[in-house]
Amino acid sequence: MSEEHKSADEVELREAEAPEVDETKSAPEDRSTAGPFDASEVPAMRPYVDLGGVKVAPREGLQLRLEVEERTKRVVAVSLDFQGSLLQVQAFAAPKSTGLWNAARREIAQQAAAQGGTAAEESGPLGTELLVKTPVAGDTPGERVARFIAVDGPRWMLRGAVMGRAAVDSEARAEMIDLFREIVVVRGDQPMPPSELLPLRVPAGVQQQGTPGPGTTSA
Repeated sequence: MSEEHKSADEVELREAEAPEVDETKSAPEDRSTAGPFDASEVPAMRPYVDLGGVKVAPREGLQLRLEVEERTKRVVAVSLDFQGSLLQVQAFAAPKSTGLWNAARREIAQQAAAQGGTAAEESGPLGTELLVKTPVAGDTPGERVARFIAVDGPRWMLRGAVMGRAAVDSEARAEMIDLFREIVVVRGDQPMPPSELLPLRVPAGVQQQGTPGPGTTSA
């Protein structure tokens, strides 16, 4: 084989290799004391709204809504509506020693690009965030802005999509971060494959919504 052909073959092989996946955990250093919490890290008597895979701390003015997948009727996300902003959260099963968020950001960015949108990584109080802008068709075309945040915990990842005013306003976003950090994740002991949604349930008095928002179907 000539040097020229050998070089071309090597380049082709290198291009065919899958990109490396960063499986390190992404979480603030004070996660276990400042949240989001694992169920083992909070007092049993503290009041929460129990939604199964996650528990939400009640707060005056906070409205909860459950996002339901129309085809399966399965609850796939919890939306927290607070002061003109929306935080949509999902919890996923994860391995004990590795994280999901670093790889999940790339998948979300690819989904945004497929929809003609953009995704940019930014540094935030919880770690790396992903600011996603996707076009909205209609009589007055515009764009939908969502800021994705996430934390890798013990055997779980909690992910949030921040929408409304908090997606672009830092002061409003700080309130959403506080809400996010108060959430408790109930992973349970049952074996689950990585990236599978932790099951959610409907408590009495909580409204269900049939049309999930951005990023509600996968990790």
